[in-house]
Amino acid sequence: MTDAIVIGAGVNGLVTAAYLARAGRKVTVLEARTHQERASEIGWIPPRVFRDLDLVRHGLTVTPPDPWISAPLPAGGRLELWQDLSKSVESIRRVSPKDAERWPRFTERMAKLARLLETLYLAPPPDLHSTRVSELLRLAGFGWRARRAGKETIVDLLRILPMSVQELLDDWFEHDTLKAILGAGGVSHICEGPRSGGTAFVLLHHHVGSPRGVFRRAAWKGVGAFEEAARARGVTVKRGAEVRAIVVKDGRAAGVALASGETLPASVVASSADTARTLLGLVEASWLDPEFVRAVQHIKTRGVTARVKLTLAKAPDFERLLVAPTLEYLERAYDDAKYGRVSSRPCIEARAEGSTVHADVQYVPHTLREGAWDDPRRNALGDLVVKLLGDAVPGLAPRVTAREVLTPKDLDARFGFPGGHLYHGELTLDQILFMRPVPACAHYVTPVEGLYLCGAATHPGGGILGASGFNAARAMLGGTR
Repeated sequence: MTDAIVIGAGVNGLVTAAYLARAGRKVTVLEARTHQERASEIGWIPPRVFRDLDLVRHGLTVTPPDPWISAPLPAGGRLELWQDLSKSVESIRRVSPKDAERWPRFTERMAKLARLLETLYLAPPPDLHSTRVSELLRLAGFGWRARRAGKETIVDLLRILPMSVQELLDDWFEHDTLKAILGAGGVSHICEGPRSGGTAFVLLHHHVGSPRGVFRRAAWKGVGAFEEAARARGVTVKRGAEVRAIVVKDGRAAGVALASGETLPASVVASSADTARTLLGLVEASWLDPEFVRAVQHIKTRGVTARVKLTLAKAPDFERLLVAPTLEYLERAYDDAKYGRVSSRPCIEARAEGSTVHADVQYVPHTLREGAWDDPRRNALGDLVVKLLGDAVPGLAPRVTAREVLTPKDLDARFGFPGGHLYHGELTLDQILFMRPVPACAHYVTPVEGLYLCGAATHPGGGILGASGFNAARAMLGGTR
């Protein structure tokens, strides 16, 4: 019998499987899709995962953009921010000498906060109710790190986390374009605007693992590296294997039942699917308490980001471009989505790979208040994206030779993102740390003994690639490895 079955061959599922196999377990990964998407992705891969799985040898490459962001200026030209802090200072100085003077201090303080979050992200979330010595020592260790960071950092942490990103940025800067660049990072993949509380935390979340002064993740290619790393450690990966149910016997997970009719026994099961699909879709309801079911049903998964892929006749003159000139623009874009409408002026962050442009388009609701997603509405969204990018990059629109539009509803159907949300749950303050995805599952366990969660729905969430899978594997192995 297989020691462990992992549901889903995404990054976190494969990382969990690789670490279990590394510890000597016999592991099988089951994936419903028959082939693997080979597109590049955005995110930070913790160095330990990078090293332990030898991802470079298996073909993974990371390409930090430089400049890491460009944004059109109202009077012409662009504000460009670079990997080199001094180059960013000079770029900002051309639009605001005052902001240029403040940039080094701002980035230093944000980097200190991001490093504190990093220590929390590479371990299971704190267990505030535990009396175990190991847990108390871990909490004490975090407290010691925070104290060593200094009083200013502790005050910043307590003050900034619940703030809106607009409040934070208005405290520091005066130039609209600079504030919009940072503000767009604070609302990335959440159904909130820059004036919403907790969006300053989202900005910090996306800063974890990045160099000081860089507030966007690097792109990486070679998603197949995670599967190769798992296979190299003896993991069996079965594609076209759709799981229809998790088998539970006497309150304990005992394997899975496939759509083909086959049943595969296992000592433990880990799911990288979202919490609701796993526990409300694959587990028989009689094993779950009604209050727990209610909590899972109320996880916020309001996807508001569409993805548009453009093929151009000629490569554009940018690596990563933001179309969102002010924080006010972002707030108005959010107003549309808040009421179930596609924003007439969405925030667009476009990333170029040769002659291909990948655009994340926010705010685009998963479910429209009036009508439903169909080809005419998809085409209208594609037209809008081409127009807005064409306004920002003269000459781009005529060079578009093909395009693909994926709404949040399409992302849900194709990739299993609940509500079209790439992170399986919004990174709001009530859905982080020991409250992610719900308190009863915060440490990767579930009410069903032997059934674990290991996907982006768990701590620390999306954008930190493989961290949830790594932490889940440690929990399954009793905190070792």
